[in-house]
Amino acid sequence: MSTTVTWTLAWRYLRGRGLRSALTTLAVALSVMLIFGLGGVVPTLVDAFTRSLLSASGKIDLTVTQTLAQPFAPSVVDKVGRVPGIALATGEVEQSAPLPVRRDIPTGQQVSSVTVVGIDPAVSGRIRDLGLASGRALTTTDGDVAVLSADLAGRLGLGLGSPLVLPSPVGSTRFTVVGLLTAATVPGQETVYVPIGAAQTLFGLGAKITTVQASLQPDANRSAVEDAVRTAVGPDYTVGGLSSNSSLLASIQVSRYAFTLFGLFALATAGFIILNSFRTVVAERRRDIGMLRAIGARRRTITGILLVESLLQGVLGTLLGMVLGYLMAAGLFAVMAPMVESVVHLRIGPVRFEPATYAEAIVLGIGLTVLAAIIPARAAGKVTPMEALRPQTEEVYRRGAGVRGWIGVGVLVVSLFCLVTRDASLVGLGSVLFLVGLALVIPAVVHPLARAAGSAVELAYAREGAIARSNLQRNPGRSANTVSAVMLGLASIVAMVTVVQSIFAGFTGYIDRSLSADYLVIPNSIVLGQGNVAAGPKLAADIAHTAGIGPVSTLRLARAKLNGHDVQVIGIDPATYPEVANFEWTAGSTDAALAQLGSGRWLISNGIFAGQSGLTSGQAVTLDTPNGPRVYYVAGVGNDYLNAKLATIYVSQDQLARDFDVTDDLLVMANRKPSADPATVTAAVQRIVDGYPGFKLYESAQWRDLQLSIFNQTYVIFYGLIAALAVPSLLALLNTLAISVLARTRELGMLRAVGATRRQIKRMVVAESLLLSVIGTVFGVAAGLWLGYALVEAMRMIGWPMPWTFPWGGVLLTVVVGIVFGVLAALIPARSAARLDVVAALHHE
Repeated sequence: MSTTVTWTLAWRYLRGRGLRSALTTLAVALSVMLIFGLGGVVPTLVDAFTRSLLSASGKIDLTVTQTLAQPFAPSVVDKVGRVPGIALATGEVEQSAPLPVRRDIPTGQQVSSVTVVGIDPAVSGRIRDLGLASGRALTTTDGDVAVLSADLAGRLGLGLGSPLVLPSPVGSTRFTVVGLLTAATVPGQETVYVPIGAAQTLFGLGAKITTVQASLQPDANRSAVEDAVRTAVGPDYTVGGLSSNSSLLASIQVSRYAFTLFGLFALATAGFIILNSFRTVVAERRRDIGMLRAIGARRRTITGILLVESLLQGVLGTLLGMVLGYLMAAGLFAVMAPMVESVVHLRIGPVRFEPATYAEAIVLGIGLTVLAAIIPARAAGKVTPMEALRPQTEEVYRRGAGVRGWIGVGVLVVSLFCLVTRDASLVGLGSVLFLVGLALVIPAVVHPLARAAGSAVELAYAREGAIARSNLQRNPGRSANTVSAVMLGLASIVAMVTVVQSIFAGFTGYIDRSLSADYLVIPNSIVLGQGNVAAGPKLAADIAHTAGIGPVSTLRLARAKLNGHDVQVIGIDPATYPEVANFEWTAGSTDAALAQLGSGRWLISNGIFAGQSGLTSGQAVTLDTPNGPRVYYVAGVGNDYLNAKLATIYVSQDQLARDFDVTDDLLVMANRKPSADPATVTAAVQRIVDGYPGFKLYESAQWRDLQLSIFNQTYVIFYGLIAALAVPSLLALLNTLAISVLARTRELGMLRAVGATRRQIKRMVVAESLLLSVIGTVFGVAAGLWLGYALVEAMRMIGWPMPWTFPWGGVLLTVVVGIVFGVLAALIPARSAARLDVVAALHHE
């Protein structure tokens, strides 16, 4: 047959089976909508933030920072300034400072930290556009004074002459506001400008700086100048432009990957929907295929018809999905724009889609649809005329299913072997093999399961339940396809709930074991490296000399690189740390590792970094420190609560001082003497901490309750994410069940012809859908538990050990969702089936 005939037959079939075609096309459209719509969110936000950053950065063309984010000598400014093509170079101090919580401001409007930028007033006007709204600019004779954006001052309740208190290593420093700027505040970059000398004193830097800002000569070649600057300053420094200096832009770019993964998950689920849809199509059209083959159609013609159908549905679904994605993104920004402009003074422009977003949506939307149809299309092309015209008996199918079932059992055994190896890659392979094994076993067990589950369904649907059960047993292939779709859709829900509950259970245990001190003096951000100002030794010393206080230990923070990977370095006192806290050790590590830290250059790695870098006990590693490379030895692998999620190593505080020049404390832990009065000791310690606005005092029970409260709030976010990710899976369930009903149009017409009432047809369709849902839910729960366990094991093997927790609530939710959606999926087709014209139904196919 000609290509024209192939396209004509494909189009006629799609038009003739409009509802089924619409369901499959809708699956593609919704998936493309997610990946295309979310793909337009990031570029639009980047444009808005970049405009604001450019307005704040003025003439800055080039930024130089130390690779380990450490302060450095101002002589680097001279090296940069002597490079040909540099018009002006100036040293600055740029560091975050936390702000104390204000009780008179709602939580959502709090400014938790500001970026303090110490500038040289003599040259700042030539490199930054700091337009004044009121007040005056900084001068070379200024001391503790500051200028900031007028809108930020309003959020902080400040005006000209107001005091701005910022934390410092000795407690706090009071700055006086002398100028308000016209530039709008960039979210996440709330900036306060002070004289560079005041900033150096505030952060205890001496004469050191943290950044070199430079502008280029008008005719300079940017690339050549950047290369020359890199050569001048050496490999210990990072040279870049605006984007490399903006943590906000970096965070937005990271979100791009999360959005892409979300869309890919939806598309993968859509691919399974389409695969099952075309498998059902092939099974339903065996007679049509046989007739086409009998009149001379070649195998490639049959395959071509189905591939053309998939191509048409992919094109239609992709176009519709892109339109819906645009409307989704535009609607999102239409709602957000007024709020963002009024709260953070950021104007969001029209939605912008990059060419890569268009290409991604088109390639994945159309490509995945055609790819999902290849296997059924090839299978259809291999059907001989006699096979197609002769109905496939249940016995023939069951013999083939039995062989595949035994193969599936073998695959399940292999997957079990992969799991017990506890190797991360094999565990991941085993989870995939488990799903494949179940998919092979299901067709062989549908018949007995239908008989067992049918008894329960018949309690609600006496006559109709028996007919529904016989329909499933008479068409085990179609039933197996539907059960497989339900299984995979629900397995993802159970697996994700398992992982979330295990993570929270694990971190609760971390709190009890690794932060067991009676008192915790913690910076405003509990993530130690996130914009906190350390305290000098006086804070810990004053607490230690408080009456009723026993052991005291502290944490200190620096940064290093190992094989090019950034890692935060926590300094602990090996002698006092075990008295107030401990590690959650991984296999092979014990408390003896702590004692080793005091004997030289030994380190303890947390599980995340050990997994990333392949660290094992006794291994020698070379750390890049501010004072040059240093060889350390791995004493053990363990986690603590605060740093379990970040790449972290722990060294002694003596080594931290020698190799990293860090002697300030970022967290203080203390125990109360058993004989001391808790209220008296707490009040005394609180008076000391009040002098350090960057820190807050917690008692152990108070701290634990706060963290559990945060966990409970985070639960809502995680379960919202689970619900969002489950939508494509549930769509698969609804789609497959609905198509399963549509495939029985002729059967339903025959039942109506022999006297079945509309009510009986409707009840029979609902009963069959319910029966399929029950069987699929059982398999879905089993598969989800396996997947969840494999994912938890995988976390343990990459250095993030979590206890596997049985998800009782998740299992119950999945059972309810599976059954409810099974019934909902049948309602519309059941109503349509009940209203079927008997003659039209008998002529179907």
